[in-house]
Amino acid sequence: MSLDKILSIAGKPGLFKIVTQTRTGAVVESLIDKKRLTVGAHSNISILNEIAIYALTEEVPLPEVLQKIKAKESGKPTTISHKAPKVELEEFFFEVLPEYDEDRVYPSDIKKVIQWYNILQKNKMLDDLVTKDEEASIDEEE
Repeated sequence: MSLDKILSIAGKPGLFKIVTQTRTGAVVESLIDKKRLTVGAHSNISILNEIAIYALTEEVPLPEVLQKIKAKESGKPTTISHKAPKVELEEFFFEVLPEYDEDRVYPSDIKKVIQWYNILQKNKMLDDLVTKDEEASIDEEE
């Protein structure tokens, strides 16, 4: 599964998986506690596959950033907590993505990425990460 079925919902902690779509929104399941809830079309929903991190030259897709964290951490949970001090968060992120734009990527963004990585890692969803470039090359091979 790529991240096109995984969501972040504003005002709700954690990540959610789309279970089914309804006429007025979707039924989602929390990746943290497996509880289901209905979200309306008016909710501020972000699909993880469509999120990118600002870099100095171009935006880096979130799946690519998550793969870099996975490589750095050898597929294990991060060595840093998302609740770590700002300086430690920035140091960690600089190791993962040295070209990230420090002026436009805030500590709160870094916290979310670390938290999302750990949720995906716990749910064994990191092995399924596919970047858009890999998707394109898979499509070309078929």
